[in-house]
Amino acid sequence: MNDRYRQPVFLISVAIILVLVAIGAAMPQAFGAAAEAGLDWATHSFGWFFLLSIFGFVAVLVFLAFSKYGDTRLGPPDSVPEFSYYSWVSMLLAAGFGIGLVFYGVAEPMSHYLDPPHAMAEPGTAEAAELAIQYSFFNWGVSQWAAFSIVGLIIGFFQFRKGKPGLVSVVLDPVTRRFRARRQISGALDIFAVVATVMGVATSLGLGVLQVNGGLSHLYGVPEGFLWQVIILGIMFVAYMISAATGLEKGIRLLSTINLTVALGLMVFVLVFGPTIAILDIFVQGIGDYLQYFVFMSLQTDPYSDSGWGYGWTIFYWAWVIAWSPFVGTFVARISYGRSIREFVVGVLVVPPLLACIWMGIFGGAALHLEAAGNAGLAAAVQDNITTSLFHFFELFPFSTLLSLLGMVLVFIFLITSADSASYVVSQLTDKGSIAPPLAKRLIWGALMAAICLTLIATGGLEALQAAAILAALPFILVLYAMVWMLFRELAADRQEQLARLYEDNNQTPVGASLEEARQMTEDDGSVTTEREGPQG
Repeated sequence: MNDRYRQPVFLISVAIILVLVAIGAAMPQAFGAAAEAGLDWATHSFGWFFLLSIFGFVAVLVFLAFSKYGDTRLGPPDSVPEFSYYSWVSMLLAAGFGIGLVFYGVAEPMSHYLDPPHAMAEPGTAEAAELAIQYSFFNWGVSQWAAFSIVGLIIGFFQFRKGKPGLVSVVLDPVTRRFRARRQISGALDIFAVVATVMGVATSLGLGVLQVNGGLSHLYGVPEGFLWQVIILGIMFVAYMISAATGLEKGIRLLSTINLTVALGLMVFVLVFGPTIAILDIFVQGIGDYLQYFVFMSLQTDPYSDSGWGYGWTIFYWAWVIAWSPFVGTFVARISYGRSIREFVVGVLVVPPLLACIWMGIFGGAALHLEAAGNAGLAAAVQDNITTSLFHFFELFPFSTLLSLLGMVLVFIFLITSADSASYVVSQLTDKGSIAPPLAKRLIWGALMAAICLTLIATGGLEALQAAAILAALPFILVLYAMVWMLFRELAADRQEQLARLYEDNNQTPVGASLEEARQMTEDDGSVTTEREGPQG
């Protein structure tokens, strides 16, 4: 066997995943109950910690974008981006949102309409509709991308600026090297990233397969059952193996671009042929509420109510994105070579969330308006079967069959790109951070994720495995804190090195350097050359 397949992280990760899946398949109810109990304990006991951490990551990213480090590139100072802006954003959406946005575009606002956030309104009222959009924007907005962004920025800086492998363990090497068990700790960090990624992607694949099956059942009467789910997963598996074989530059980039184009087309169609003015009013109002109450929602622990809404939605989401941040962050880093920190933060922290809010505003806003105006049956559809709610929504528009087909194409391609990008990232993580992991290893991981997904669908263990993966997010927050600390330390050292080099070349303090930095650069020769003379008295 090739040495690349005998690496401990690769072998141990595969073993852990197989054991977890075996337990989940053999004892789905017991495993599910234990995982759910652990997740409930974590979210109820440390919900405040999840909220505070995500809000803190947002603050750190905004600070970096507008700080003196904003012009630092993820690569050499003269590097340029590898992908066009449109392709870059397309791949960000494919990796970060996957099918979630399509799955919940109608279902989440309608769910909040029927069960208002934090019991702040009566169900089914105008106030409930307003809160439904406001909290849907919040749950899919800037905060959801904070953990992805912070991991992506850190990995990208170390990988492309410092020339080190794109691994969480490498970022924390200055910390872990102080411990006697340094190698074991580093391996554990990388194994966590692999296991969380595979579990999360397998869960998402399963949800996507169920939604495609639901769409086929709704349109053509195809039975919702294991046989058709095997067929759907098999077709999808062949498709993402072909995508993996064509490479990152062709497969994922092309499919992501197609997906974004289809998504934009569907949004425009619903906006034009739906209740246009109502959608625009709802979107603008929702953005206003989102911005006005952003800090309040970010830190809303709801200690004076026992509604439990936040634990099932916002805190659950934050734990999910933290658990998934090694995967999405590593992929985001890989496609962001050459971007400045400012460009990275604006692109990753603002553009995908804005597109998500537009999607939620158009689909969720139209659904809420149609339901409130004429009892369109969408609330009942969401309660009956969430996987088919989007297709019930499309029935209210002209060319509904075509829209439903495009919706399934969107879900299908999202599944392919998510699985392809995950197989790439997991292969990188289990290949010592190699930027070009071997194709065979990518195919192995792709096959393993498909097998896990199939096993969980057959045994009903999807939600249990998802709960187990999310439970691991709690200790990983501490890892993220350590990574942020290392980033600031390395950014300061990198800036000092760059300023000293410019000063040495030009014998002039570079524009933007602080007085303290100027002193450090000139302390050896005893003189300080300023950028320009101030006003004369």
